Amino acid sequence: MTALAADRNTPYQDAELIAVPMAAATTIYAGSLVAANASGYAVPGSTATTLTALGRAEEQAVNAGSAGDKTVLVRRGKAFQFANDGSDPVVQGDLGKSCYITDDQTVSHTSTGKSVAGQVMGLDSAGVWVWID
Repeated sequence: MTALAADRNTPYQDAELIAVPMAAATTIYAGSLVAANASGYAVPGSTATTLTALGRAEEQAVNAGSAGDKTVLVRRGKAFQFANDGSDPVVQGDLGKSCYITDDQTVSHTSTGKSVAGQVMGLDSAGVWVWID
């Protein structure tokens, strides 16, 4: 391949709503925090250091088969409200900083043993607003 020497019509997509192939034997619930595992398949958020946050599940999806047999629709590029981990809470000083995945509906302050969920955009009595892009 060589660099361009003329204009190129480069295809694009908005990538706000994506269909992600699911890991084998996995159930993802609508509204949950979805992550990609080390193999690139969608899994529910959990405490692990090998996940990449993708966004919020738009639907419930069940993959009873092999990895990639089913997909789940995931919305990204928004701030989503998740529960604040009571034992390791995100605090006001975390505004604009990373928070971390505890499970598929909960985020926490500390990174130890966890993957990044996204950036803290706000806190209120109902939880933490997390930007996942």
